[in-house]
Amino acid sequence: MPSDYVRYIDKTRDYYLAEGYKEPYRWAHFEEIPFTRLSKPLRRCRLTIVTTSDIAVRSESGGRESVDKDTLVGRIYSIPFDVAAERLYSRNEHYDQHATSLDDVNAYCPVDRVRELAATGRIGGFAPRFHAAYTSYSQRITMERDAPEVLRRCREDEVDAVLLTPV
Repeated sequence: MPSDYVRYIDKTRDYYLAEGYKEPYRWAHFEEIPFTRLSKPLRRCRLTIVTTSDIAVRSESGGRESVDKDTLVGRIYSIPFDVAAERLYSRNEHYDQHATSLDDVNAYCPVDRVRELAATGRIGGFAPRFHAAYTSYSQRITMERDAPEVLRRCREDEVDAVLLTPV
């Protein structure tokens, strides 16, 4: 059956089996969904983005620079939301480079789309920063270390809603 999208679940399963793992990758599963309903209308909510795209900021001269070491905690880091999309890029090399590209930053870290939503009143506004998590492929590390740190930063920024964007 042909498709217009990348079948990442199938590709991940096949990858792990080809690497010699005896069992296919086990995807996270929750009996209860770990999400909460909004307590107010979206048009009054402050939003941020949390991405696994290994996003970084180009220097003013256009060169690639590393993330600010002061913003790193473990594998979580933050970038000011007011950085122009043209200065953002992904250092991620772990995606299907034959089926997609990372040329359009708004496809995997939609900062301009969130700014547009705020400008039109669809959301109440956006946080002063958005957050990124280096992908560790460990459900335990994600649950015990990374997710609590992202939550701490979102609470610090008084975020009401999060847009999750995996790469």
